[in-house]
Amino acid sequence: QVQLVESGGGLVQAGGSLRLSCAASARTFSVYSMGWFRQAPGKEREFVAAISGSFARTTYADSVKGRFTISRDNAKNTLYLQMNSLKPEDTAVYYCAADRALIARTAWSEYDYWGQGTQVTVSS
Repeated sequence: QVQLVESGGGLVQAGGSLRLSCAASARTFSVYSMGWFRQAPGKEREFVAAISGSFARTTYADSVKGRFTISRDNAKNTLYLQMNSLKPEDTAVYYCAADRALIARTAWSEYDYWGQGTQVTVSS
């Protein structure tokens, strides 16, 4: 069982930055691929970014490529999402998730464990 707790959300103006964190309880955090997803009101949950376990290979949604950076610190059992140049359309609840797969996957249904989410609101 893996418990995930997100933090770092908040209200920011367009063009600003936020850094999300996700603390994981797993003793073997490094073997999990990790992902960030988001869900806006009335919309489906969508993929944002993912990072594999040991080799930290990353993949991004086109909508955030060049603005967001996913990273992980396996010594601290923590996942991060640095979000720059934020836009109002980035407003959503952001979730981190853990996947037993070796590769970073983009489908939310593939992930095994989820955090409770953190709200990000970008004002125009």
